[in-house]
Amino acid sequence: MNILIIGGAGYIGSHVTREFLDQGDQVTVYDNLSSGLRENLFPEATFIHGDILDYPRLIRTAQGGFDALIHLAAYKAAGESMIHPEKYSLNNINGTIHILNAAAETGIPSIVFSSSAAVYGEPVYLPVDESHPTKPENYYGFTKLEIERFLGWYEKLKGIRFACLRYFNAAGYDVRGRITGLEQNPANLIPVIMEAASGRRAEVWVFGNDYATPDGTGVRDYIHVTDLARGHAAALRYISDTNRSLTVNLGSETGLSVLDIIQAARRISGKPIPARIVGRRPGDPAKLTASAQYARETLGWTAQYSDLDTLIRTSWEVYRKHG
Repeated sequence: MNILIIGGAGYIGSHVTREFLDQGDQVTVYDNLSSGLRENLFPEATFIHGDILDYPRLIRTAQGGFDALIHLAAYKAAGESMIHPEKYSLNNINGTIHILNAAAETGIPSIVFSSSAAVYGEPVYLPVDESHPTKPENYYGFTKLEIERFLGWYEKLKGIRFACLRYFNAAGYDVRGRITGLEQNPANLIPVIMEAASGRRAEVWVFGNDYATPDGTGVRDYIHVTDLARGHAAALRYISDTNRSLTVNLGSETGLSVLDIIQAARRISGKPIPARIVGRRPGDPAKLTASAQYARETLGWTAQYSDLDTLIRTSWEVYRKHG
């Protein structure tokens, strides 16, 4: 297949690009490099430096005879979205409308969208399945849910099939060590721990240790980014083969606490990794885990690399290389 990957130079996007290249697909990466890195690009893929807000350039790119489009070009920092909603409105909402219009105008029949478990908000029950109420608690999650709704309308009106992948906490690095670009200004737990282990930050803050969990710290579902990339490929094959759209969770179905991860990182890295307990963050649930039953049933997908040691080991190998 001939695939356009928008946002393909980013942390997740580079892994998705690598997966499609490994499967023998022809890939073009379109990225403005605002958070993506040139070192995350592969010589086998065509690269176009462009922004999703630059509609003329996006249209020219989309005229490349693509069989599908992968959309990974949204801003994703939940905290920042509550401070600068205008930034997220412009890029995530307006930018996605540009992508959808470009796909409709140039006849791209299928879109895989990287959505998020942030669309669910505070969990009403666990594990969270696709029928769970969608009540985002941050503006980032709101934009992801609105994009899902736009995709539903463009399917009805323009016949574009889509897959919305609601994934949980992406972590780890390519299990074969081929991607080494570090996330810029990470806010997620594992890269923050890796920065502390490699001396890039002084300590890790643990937001609360009085939750109703085995060790008092928050429990989350972490999915290895290689598994996530496999999920993108499986979803595209599904909508291409069946001509049906779907919305599906991608998660490990395993809960790992903050202390679980810190202790594993200390063991694997051999570094002390200072950690300090601070107050809870507003809106953080005690526990959040996914049900991935629907992904198993529809896509034949399961998480293969999302065990704790693989998450930490593949991350540490990359951070260690950077010194």
